[in-house]
Amino acid sequence: MTFGTAVRTCFRKYVGFSGRAARAEYWYFVLFVLIAGLIASLLDYTLFADKYQDANTGAVVVTVSNQPISALVTLVLFLPHFAAAWRRMHDTGRSSLYVLLPSIVSLVALLVAAFGLGLADMASGKLDSFLTGATLLLLIPLLILGVLSPLIVFWWLTRPSQSGPNSYGPNPHEVSP
Repeated sequence: MTFGTAVRTCFRKYVGFSGRAARAEYWYFVLFVLIAGLIASLLDYTLFADKYQDANTGAVVVTVSNQPISALVTLVLFLPHFAAAWRRMHDTGRSSLYVLLPSIVSLVALLVAAFGLGLADMASGKLDSFLTGATLLLLIPLLILGVLSPLIVFWWLTRPSQSGPNSYGPNPHEVSP
């Protein structure tokens, strides 16, 4: 599969979450997303950057507070990229829900931290130290999992296709287009 074919396939299956995506299809689309994001950022910088000279140092300061092109590109590419990752996970023979693992872990860690800190503020005396300790006992493994889960998902996305058909469909390498 070529770069152009992969991009066309991912846009054709814009919200197609069924079936399988070959490794080349997914990673070429990831490359396309990175290139599109870089170009959008450069356009935002060129068109919307505020440039002024610092009165104290005389240095030129550049700030980009408005990035509408990058926001639009992200919005347009989010669903096809997510769908391609979903199908790519199918291709390796794993449940596509694993794509959500880093997001779920981060959300749970955020909720545990917010809930635990809120309870610790409301508590008094010995209960305060208990809640803070209990929060840390939950939060530390979640933070470790939060660091490891994206690496595990990345590893799975780099694995070769599962040979032959699996429960998600036929192997994309063995099917003629």
